[in-house]
Amino acid sequence: MKNNALKSTAAVSLVAILLSACTGGIKNTAATDSTTTDSMVVAGLKPAGPAPEWGKTIKPEMQVVIEKLSSYEDKPLETLTAIEARKNHTPTDAVRDLIKQNNIVVPVPKVDTVGKDIDEGKIHLRIYTPKDGNGPYPLIVYYHGGGFVIANLDVYNASAQALAEQVGAIVVSVAYRLAPENKFPTAHNDAFTAYEWAVKNAVELKADPAKIAVVGESAGGNLAANVSIMARNKHIMLPVHEVLIYPIAQADTNTESYKRYENAKPLNKLMMGWFTEQYLNTMIEAQDPKISLVNANLKGLPPTTIITAEIDPLHDDGVMLADKLKAAGVKVNTKNYEGVTHEFFGMALLVPEAKAAQAYAADQLKAAFK
Repeated sequence: MKNNALKSTAAVSLVAILLSACTGGIKNTAATDSTTTDSMVVAGLKPAGPAPEWGKTIKPEMQVVIEKLSSYEDKPLETLTAIEARKNHTPTDAVRDLIKQNNIVVPVPKVDTVGKDIDEGKIHLRIYTPKDGNGPYPLIVYYHGGGFVIANLDVYNASAQALAEQVGAIVVSVAYRLAPENKFPTAHNDAFTAYEWAVKNAVELKADPAKIAVVGESAGGNLAANVSIMARNKHIMLPVHEVLIYPIAQADTNTESYKRYENAKPLNKLMMGWFTEQYLNTMIEAQDPKISLVNANLKGLPPTTIITAEIDPLHDDGVMLADKLKAAGVKVNTKNYEGVTHEFFGMALLVPEAKAAQAYAADQLKAAFK
């Protein structure tokens, strides 16, 4: 299923009934309520084979998703053009198929969605509003992953929807422009433009302008942190909190987690190099503080929650960024989830650790909004 126009919000309502997962890629898939019972989470999911060599500690449910992803036999992303890569299956597709195969009941979404174009149509937003209550709600600006190159709002629908439902917040999910069609720092500038729009239009959205947070996954985690830095530098309202989920935080691919999980799935070392080449104008830009957040001035940033996955080349990025933030005087809470891979966060209907991570992120945000 190839990527259709993100501006079709009617399609979102249909897709949202089908799936509770979100990960990197570009296929049209979506999400559901992440507050399902544990018995539903683990229903019938047993790996077909032994744990992979690159992930001996992998949890059974996580392994089932990876096995399904591998069964599609797509060509390695790093051997493809960006356009070709966006046609590959994603972990979201794997979760969708597993839900169907296991006859797992998907709860009806507790949010309404609407699309919005800003910045002369350059940036598309998907706005999630809780069906319960009348507001004003807290507001979360959310940035999806995909290495600045692949993925879209549909692929990461589950994360945005889960945050809206569990926090009781309006979520503005941002379709920033992708590389290589739009090189660095386009995604970063788009991310901040969307945040500025959310701040200025909070009241119109039925949100509380004093309660705005940013959340991002992977490349989106990098963007969320940059939004906080840019807000500080431009002297506009800072987010009250930021949640960074396995963020890209530096350019050294020789960290211990890069070495240990060099061949991991769904993200490996070669893919990260490919993403970097697609987005940057020159490799020298990899040292820019916008990419290597560990080199940035992090003083005065909002309290931060960092979520990492054990079986992930980017695990150490999150650890290093947490250390740098603490050294800069920023309040930081971190939690690592054992036995799961990059992109696990949106898989709450299948993977118990994803359900737990979503609840943790929601708790952190609710505390910040108080």
